[in-house]
Amino acid sequence: MSFLPIVLMFGVLYMVMIRPQQKRAREHRDLVGSIAAGDEVVTTAGIFGVVSEVEGEVVWLEVAKDLELKVLKGTVDRRFNTDEPDQPDEPEGPIEG
Repeated sequence: MSFLPIVLMFGVLYMVMIRPQQKRAREHRDLVGSIAAGDEVVTTAGIFGVVSEVEGEVVWLEVAKDLELKVLKGTVDRRFNTDEPDQPDEPEGPIEG
């Protein structure tokens, strides 16, 4: 019976810390694998740009007109494609309450 609290603590630790981290790593791997020319992305350094070319593990980001940066594919943090519908910041119409 003295091992039950240790097993329960490990189970809680797994559910709270390890499993979400594995999920984030899997999502990042999928993102990096699906990067293509034309995607609007942000790197982990906070640089926004549009992918102009993908060469293996290297991505060319166009950050301004006639200015491209060469970055590692793994440094891409998020994708900001413009084909997704915009969410309104504030509700439209009067607020009743």
